[in-house]
Amino acid sequence: MRAKVMSLLTVLSLVLPVPATAQPTGVVESGQARFQILSPTLMRTEYAADRGFEQALTYNVVNRTFPRTAYSSRVQDGWLVITTSAMTLRYRVGSGPFRADNLEVKVGGTTASPWRRVVCATGQLCEAEDQQREGMLVAAEHPGHTGAGFVAGFSYANNGITATVNALDAGRHRVVLRYANGVGGDGKHENRTLSLGVDGRARQITLPATAGWGDWTLVETEVDLTAGEHRVSLSKSPADTGNVNVDSLALIAPGQAYPAVRAIDDCRFGTTCEAENAVTTGVLADEHAGYAGTGFVAELKGGTSLTQRVSSVPAAGTFAVNLRYANGVGGDGKHEPRTVLINGQAVTLPTTAGWTTWSTAATRIPLPAGTSDLKITCPDAGCHVNLDTIGVNSTQQHLALGGYRRSLDGYAGGDPRLYPGLLHRDGWYLLDDTNTALYNGSTATPRARNAYQDGYVFGYGQDLKAGLGDLAALTGGPKLLPRWAYGVWYSEYIDRTAADYRDRILPAFRQHGVPLDVLVVDTDFKARNTWNGWQFDRAKFPDPQGFLDWAHGEGLHSTLNIHPSIQGSDPDFAQAQSIAKGKLVKGSCADCYVFDWGDPDQLRAYLELHKSMPTDFWWLDWCCDGSGSSLRGVTPDSWINEQYAKLGGFAFSRGFGSLQAGGYSGSGPLQTGPWAEKRNTLHFTGDTSSTWGALKGTIGYTSAEAVSTGMSAISHDIGGHNDTTGLRGSETYVDNGQVRYTTKLPDDLYTRWVQLGAFQPITRLHSNHSDRLPWQYGPAAQASAAKFLNLRERLVPYLYTLAEQANRTGVPVVRPAYLDYPGVAEAYSTVDSQFLVGPDVLVAPITTPGEVGSTRVWFPPGQWTDYFTGRVYQGNTWATVSAGWDTMPVFLRSGGILVERTQDVAHDVLTDALTVHVTAGARGSFTLYEDRGRTRITQNGGVLVVRGSSTRDWTVVVHEADGTSRTIRAGQRVVINLR
Repeated sequence: MRAKVMSLLTVLSLVLPVPATAQPTGVVESGQARFQILSPTLMRTEYAADRGFEQALTYNVVNRTFPRTAYSSRVQDGWLVITTSAMTLRYRVGSGPFRADNLEVKVGGTTASPWRRVVCATGQLCEAEDQQREGMLVAAEHPGHTGAGFVAGFSYANNGITATVNALDAGRHRVVLRYANGVGGDGKHENRTLSLGVDGRARQITLPATAGWGDWTLVETEVDLTAGEHRVSLSKSPADTGNVNVDSLALIAPGQAYPAVRAIDDCRFGTTCEAENAVTTGVLADEHAGYAGTGFVAELKGGTSLTQRVSSVPAAGTFAVNLRYANGVGGDGKHEPRTVLINGQAVTLPTTAGWTTWSTAATRIPLPAGTSDLKITCPDAGCHVNLDTIGVNSTQQHLALGGYRRSLDGYAGGDPRLYPGLLHRDGWYLLDDTNTALYNGSTATPRARNAYQDGYVFGYGQDLKAGLGDLAALTGGPKLLPRWAYGVWYSEYIDRTAADYRDRILPAFRQHGVPLDVLVVDTDFKARNTWNGWQFDRAKFPDPQGFLDWAHGEGLHSTLNIHPSIQGSDPDFAQAQSIAKGKLVKGSCADCYVFDWGDPDQLRAYLELHKSMPTDFWWLDWCCDGSGSSLRGVTPDSWINEQYAKLGGFAFSRGFGSLQAGGYSGSGPLQTGPWAEKRNTLHFTGDTSSTWGALKGTIGYTSAEAVSTGMSAISHDIGGHNDTTGLRGSETYVDNGQVRYTTKLPDDLYTRWVQLGAFQPITRLHSNHSDRLPWQYGPAAQASAAKFLNLRERLVPYLYTLAEQANRTGVPVVRPAYLDYPGVAEAYSTVDSQFLVGPDVLVAPITTPGEVGSTRVWFPPGQWTDYFTGRVYQGNTWATVSAGWDTMPVFLRSGGILVERTQDVAHDVLTDALTVHVTAGARGSFTLYEDRGRTRITQNGGVLVVRGSSTRDWTVVVHEADGTSRTIRAGQRVVINLR
């Protein structure tokens, strides 16, 4: 349990009112609430009913030492007001735990209620998805659930939910669960058990089997409660079988029926609130992109309604109510303006272009002072609209910038379902750290009886880089990988041998002048079982250490693909089970056993398996096996990836969730852990399809994940993983005794994938038995791929510098233009077609078939020069840019500086021959980072100055404003005249 820092004074404060007090360390206390001002754009908000404030760091938050921040605090009209240069936070003194009506933050023109606290009174429905969840995802694939979905699985120890209930009277009550219990992931269909806790006192309950996962039923238990708030938890203890889905729960007085009315939090006057958080008889959905929050209320029909409780109305009056909605072709086949009623007043909602086009409509509605209901109803003919948000005297929308998911497995194009992260258009975010494990190795235990909240309110406004910087300082910056990791990777899911790599593959790279830094050895290298094995197949790799030594001698690094399970027939199984003290259990695959990494014995057994397989680092390729972690307050991914980082410097893995909480790949995130994951991990995004749509979608996804999580090292399967073409490739392999051919991409699709990959954080050629090497394609495609892979290798000094900057500042290598141009609308509208690599390089990949392709490019403010053709474009303009396979739309900002190796190299080396590209007409600077030091390069007034290295062999390419360029062989000069 989080440590409690108590004293006699704090005990007295539980019964005596305490005025707000400012501390010299940037802390303001107000009774049971404490606020820590970390930066002008970041405040910690902590509520402890027992005043047991937490000092220790957590698995997410590894640093609270920030530079001293100027702020003011005062109590005015019963409110504590804390103001920095960027934000103002208000808390109503003595009002209890944080919720919508007692804590607000103002950033720029936005007023928001960061904390949403749902308390379920006697007779109210507690939707499981609204409660605090640990190790659980919300799912919706089975019919019959209420609300947005249900909480799925309860598969691992400590998986659970916790609800806050309010007993209106003392006495006997019933706690009732609505659940389904079909055939579980363990193949069993039987009665299951969970542990039901009330204020920390737990009892085991039995949940009888239901006919299937779409059949929901009730189970109940009786409890004696005092009047007031209580904590009700439902979890899987080590003694429970779990493997059920829970839709909702309720606290019911004797004689009451199971309720239909959902408990909600208020919508505070002056803020915009999510329609899906209201009480509604409509359907909650998330299939149409562009909504705020977690979803929307789908096509309302006659008789459906939505009720939102509005609080803190300052005085009776008539106020603006803004609805954000979509109005496409309705279920009645019509596409026309629709009418809804707000508190009986008709409001017309004009059509929108479709269901992914959102608009707003405003009207004025009388409201009394204080708290009242805002009810939206439909005429008998139906509304046939989707409702996203309700703004009460507010027009701001909490729209996510970017988003993330655990993987893109199976993605073939279109809008992937993304989960919102840090950055939002209205400039604020709450990182809820309440249930995160402490970083000293102990695990978090929810406070059984006393309310506790711990969260970080980001108020960055339009200074989006400040938000990312706060996140990096708070949770640790994205991992800086070794320099060689930013070069060229070759990976393919196909059976290879040491001789293949030594005698065929690497010689072909050398022969064709293509660089290579990392050899990825996929899963077929293993003996006994190519999926769950834990030994090299000595017929394929007779000398594993010799293979690694050979790779190092050729300037390469290597990784091995691992799946986290072990066959019962594996030669190492007996020893692993012995080290685990007999606790390994069977997984979902045939005769395989899985690990609970939260158990020290099983973790030791798992890590011990790696010792006999020499490699530079590990690729943890999660799939279908079921290993996980019972640790509280940290996701299995975060925990095991940290262990892999200790083994090999960094983990190469999926992130942001775990398979134990979802189906194949578990594409959704768990509630805890994404923020810490970037400290240790290179994120492998999964098995996409080899399509033009997947190529196009990759453009926006890289920067979307980066800005939402702070991750920078993101690795896609360049070329896509799953073949969709059936084109015959150049190699053969044996599958179930049959000789088969590999597949390949069309030459144009391969070319454009490699071009995009050259400017991604990681360039990793990969596929499932499909050709990805340049010489496996036609002459033009081969020449293009070789050219861009060599360009990638030359760019490593520049990319390594950007990666080091990302580690320090949180600003990712590949980024959307709005990070640098937050006030320009086009910077937001072009995120799916172009991106920046650092501040000075604009990339707009071509994603259409043919020998010549084109794309529409928006040029940010300033002047931009085509890296390949020299053509100059003025900023704040649009242009259609065409390119054959030998070029692509890449542009240098005027004043920008791009550093690359002067010569092509076969693999990563530290070279003293560097070329600096400068664009004339503006001043600029760049600090080159290397492991041996930093070199500052500036240009101003036609003079380039180099500080920090006098031994370089410098070449300068000057891109003139008229589209011409000049090359200056500068040698070791540190002052270079560019004129």
